[in-house]
Amino acid sequence: MKNKGFQHWWKLDNAAKIFPSSTSRHNSKVFRFICELQEPVKPQLLQDALDRTLERFPIYQSVMKRGLFWYYLEDSSLPALVRPEDTPPCFPIYPSIRRGLLFRVLYFRRRIILEVYHALTDGAGALQFLRTLVYEYLLACYSDAFGQPYPTLHLDASNWQKQADSFQKYYEKPAQTPLPLQIPKTAYRLKGSRLPKNRLAVLEGRFSLPEALTCARARGITLTELMTAVQIRAIHERMRLRDMKKPVVISIPVNLRSYFPSKSARNFFATIQVTYDFSRQEDSLEAIAAHVKQIFQSNLTKEYLRKRMNALCALEHSIPLRVVPLPLKDIILRVANMLSMRGTTSSFSNVGKVSMPVEMEPYIRQFGVLSCAGVLQACACSFGDCYVVSFAGPFREHEVERTFFRELAQLGLKIVLTTNFPAEGDVN
Repeated sequence: MKNKGFQHWWKLDNAAKIFPSSTSRHNSKVFRFICELQEPVKPQLLQDALDRTLERFPIYQSVMKRGLFWYYLEDSSLPALVRPEDTPPCFPIYPSIRRGLLFRVLYFRRRIILEVYHALTDGAGALQFLRTLVYEYLLACYSDAFGQPYPTLHLDASNWQKQADSFQKYYEKPAQTPLPLQIPKTAYRLKGSRLPKNRLAVLEGRFSLPEALTCARARGITLTELMTAVQIRAIHERMRLRDMKKPVVISIPVNLRSYFPSKSARNFFATIQVTYDFSRQEDSLEAIAAHVKQIFQSNLTKEYLRKRMNALCALEHSIPLRVVPLPLKDIILRVANMLSMRGTTSSFSNVGKVSMPVEMEPYIRQFGVLSCAGVLQACACSFGDCYVVSFAGPFREHEVERTFFRELAQLGLKIVLTTNFPAEGDVN
């Protein structure tokens, strides 16, 4: 039971600080996780499951407020209510006229949908929440089928560990300002006719994980490296000859929990950049894949990621920036975000394998993830033998997405598409 005489509050973590300032009508900073079940969702049982899940994730019961120098999260008694899906994907959560929670739980037919504002958590943190929500829901629906003892969901983290700011825990003051803080060079930018504000075009491709892994291993690369290389090649098909003078830059979020011990359910990620210059480098998939592999091997090290994390955290700890009032910080961070966006063509985020208790797997068809980031963004995750890649973008044109899946089909993968715009269906 909450103490009505005291309200908990939390500082925004380092990664979260830029999101309130850079949120816009074309970039809601909201991402969506989907769990598709084998049977239609029962709303009341989903609501009960959400109530039990929130007991394990107290920070989700918070709202964002403006301080003198920074935004912060404050404990709230606002109810979290599930509702039918009645808004476009990744519809804005913040800012809004009425202060509200920074996430929503929706349902549509067989789908349980979790949408989260990025200032609250990252993909790995939200996945902890969704897995717990689905676990509680399936336990309520099929408790008789599971028998005793009930299946165990392995989330061995205390509330304190889930609320911890891991950026602060692992921050070390750098001796000098590292390269990641340099202003990025202008990258090739995808252009097109924009959809009405707050609208996203979504194309989801579902295919066999074992077959995709076989395809990647045959080329001596990881699945994420293969998907990144195919995405770069798909973007190249869209480029005109005069566009080649600008590099294609793919931003890759990296879950820092894989490198630093952390059970935080908040943001704890960094990004690496894969830059490919078609004016100097070959356009074959083999050449692109070899370059992507090289970047991953050099950047996905604890030492490199520590330097990048320390460089970004150092800004937060600098005295000049700390004493700047929030309205001025908003302007500074908005400009910094604009410069960062100029240096990015697209992004690819691989959330990885989603695990659930083996007894519950027959009741789940697939998981999926997508995000609104102001540019065309690809997100991927797997469950069982199913791998799902979802593109979300603000444009009416969809050549890059379709070329991406066509390239995968040419590698031998059979792909089934789901979309909210007219598409061909299966890619063979």
